[in-house]
Amino acid sequence: MVSFESTDVIIIGSGIGGLCCAALLAHYGLHVTVCESHQLLGGAAHGFSREGHHFDSGPSLYSGMSYSPSPNPLRQVLDIIGEDLTWANYDTWGCRLPEGDFDTTVGADQFCEVLQRLRGPKAVAEWRELQRVMKPLASAAVALPTAAVRFDWGAIKTAAPFVPNLLKQSANTLKLTGPFSRIIDSVITDPFARNWLEMLCFLLSGLPASGTSTAEVAFMFADWYRPGVQLDYPMGGSAALVEALVRGITKHGGQIKTGAHVAKVEVHEGRATGVVLRNGTAIKASKAVVSNASVWDTLNLIEPADLPPKFVEKRQSMPQCESFMHLHLGINADGLPPDLACHYIVVNDWEKGITSAQNLILVSIPSVLDPALAPPGKHTIHVYTPGNEPYDLWATLERGTPAYKKQKAQRAEVMWQALERVIPDIRDRTTLNLTGTPLTHQHYLRRHQGTYGPAIRAGESLFPGPNTPIKGLFCCGDSTFPGIGLPAVAASGMICAHTLVPIHQHKQTIEALSKASTMV
Repeated sequence: MVSFESTDVIIIGSGIGGLCCAALLAHYGLHVTVCESHQLLGGAAHGFSREGHHFDSGPSLYSGMSYSPSPNPLRQVLDIIGEDLTWANYDTWGCRLPEGDFDTTVGADQFCEVLQRLRGPKAVAEWRELQRVMKPLASAAVALPTAAVRFDWGAIKTAAPFVPNLLKQSANTLKLTGPFSRIIDSVITDPFARNWLEMLCFLLSGLPASGTSTAEVAFMFADWYRPGVQLDYPMGGSAALVEALVRGITKHGGQIKTGAHVAKVEVHEGRATGVVLRNGTAIKASKAVVSNASVWDTLNLIEPADLPPKFVEKRQSMPQCESFMHLHLGINADGLPPDLACHYIVVNDWEKGITSAQNLILVSIPSVLDPALAPPGKHTIHVYTPGNEPYDLWATLERGTPAYKKQKAQRAEVMWQALERVIPDIRDRTTLNLTGTPLTHQHYLRRHQGTYGPAIRAGESLFPGPNTPIKGLFCCGDSTFPGIGLPAVAASGMICAHTLVPIHQHKQTIEALSKASTMV
């Protein structure tokens, strides 16, 4: 027997974009129902536990989160919904690069010391010039707050207070849409500095500098290279961040369903009217259905006849980033140095190119900041290859088979070797070992081919906004503007939510954030 439920807005998927959208809509008084296929919330940013170790499944690097007002859209969402969590602060991360092993900090001065030691005064002078060039671009990148953006005609009214500043920044704003490689080529000749910037671009967008928009890098410069900057880590891990967003939903009567796999978006006379779950339950939405699934997974939920063929063709053909390999480890911490960093970045060979498979590896040891993430005397470690593991290598394998296990061990070896550059006896210390592959991403996160998301190159195309040709069907997450990464998906959720709420409510939020900004 089919059961029926009703709500104002249905959110498909509980990734950070979907949770931000849901929390904001609940804040504005709408009844929201989040449908999550997994038993755990948070999408690629969910947390999970094994044998007393609490792991981050994905993102491990946060900034602009422990203070307000902040340019980080995720921080802005938390401010709007009145939720927060405890943040640990740090400024140092370890580097294991072809040039050698060293620590560096966020902020401009210490990195210039690194450049002076490795490359000399010419490299330092070029970096200082880059900072000068980026300063007005960084101001332009935040001239229109994300909280003021919406994708309907109401944007004329919500953006109006910022028009004078936008006009003042107009020359620089045009530069933001182009690839950051143009800026690099105009300022930086030093090979190490160019490689470093290529690496930062890849971490931001999953693309090299030639595909990364100047706006993304300008936003990072505005945050990472300001005086007194520190990085942040959520105490309790990414699960604590998810819990804060969930509180923002449930305290206003919003509903969250886990194990609720959406099989179909129902469309009637050109309008999305609800969803049908795999168990047969139908949920009706009086106002909207919002998909937080990837563009490819969203298309699979809609009957082809309900969408224009050109729209389907264009979305299906969107280029995609590669996937991930992961190690989630529990280790004995006895005898490890007390100055172990929370994060390390390992590059094996600049000559291969920063996007080459298994060339860039990230190491996160969050239990050095939050000991509660590991049992006494142990550390919790997450090692991953960020968006550079080819899905094609895994496409013909099945999880759990001998061939899959063999390849998993082979492809994980580069992560073990990277970790040995930080903790030489890591294999002897390991007491818990969980290895993830693109098929793990595909299975648990319901991600098309386990992808990081669309690989839309700056200057060639734009990320689509939240609107679709179907009335009442909207999208948020890494397949929509402004793209990939925690700040971007939070921004997408905020933009989608504001597109759905009355202008007067939206303007009240903008005014409150602006007032808070002027009081600091």
